[in-house]
Amino acid sequence: MIGLITVNYNQYKLTEEFLDSLLTVKNCQNISVFIADVSSKKVEFRLTKKYPFEIKISSLPNFGYAYGINQGVKFFSESSIDKFCAINNDIIFDKDFVIEAEKSFQKYDIFGGKIYYAPGFEYHKKYKKDEIGKVIWYAGGINDWRNVYTHHKGVDMVDKGQFETVEVTDFITGCMLFFNKKIVNKVGLWNEKYFLYYEDSDFCERVKMAGFKLIYNPKVIIWHKNAQSTGGSGSSLHRKYQQKNRLIFGLKYAPFRTKLHLLKNFLFSK
Repeated sequence: MIGLITVNYNQYKLTEEFLDSLLTVKNCQNISVFIADVSSKKVEFRLTKKYPFEIKISSLPNFGYAYGINQGVKFFSESSIDKFCAINNDIIFDKDFVIEAEKSFQKYDIFGGKIYYAPGFEYHKKYKKDEIGKVIWYAGGINDWRNVYTHHKGVDMVDKGQFETVEVTDFITGCMLFFNKKIVNKVGLWNEKYFLYYEDSDFCERVKMAGFKLIYNPKVIIWHKNAQSTGGSGSSLHRKYQQKNRLIFGLKYAPFRTKLHLLKNFLFSK
């Protein structure tokens, strides 16, 4: 059994679409879903369909994305589920999502998968009709420590089979991040100080420091409705937390010279 943990913030329609998409997945009965509802204006979920998987909806204060993920980990741990997946609610599942995730957990303690832009949510509008749905959002991660940015391998590229190798990666995006109880016992829960953005990168750095390898597995696939849960890419909310948490993350993990540049830029931007 794998425990999926997603956070809902005033996006009830998206979360219902998330559950409906999961309904189309093979072996979805091997999944249990925890929804951390941190909405500012809470509405009762009206689940009109009968789902073959368990769903736990928890009404919580909005203490951030990491807080929501941690609540799910605690819930599943108490339910004797020891395999977790932190996952956005603005995604569409591949039909073999569960099968491939189960295979991966047999080999790896922590891993991510290939993420495409959902059709119509591409950042650029330059693609041909037959390329829609094949545009990559994440195919592994690269940490740029000189500038303190996390880059997605393959982003905005059309998938032509160039990212089909299972490999060790610098970081795994929190849009879809699988990890087991062994990881939690070793490094602890997600850092809730970040509130939004870079909490996944922080978790990954702690996991690497504990001696684990982060794995990218291209057979685990989803499609991402990019940044819908934060008002869209480039929104004021998106920019605010990206800038703040980039500083926190950089001061914690970046090389000394980079830390000096971060502080200088932060102080003189005031």
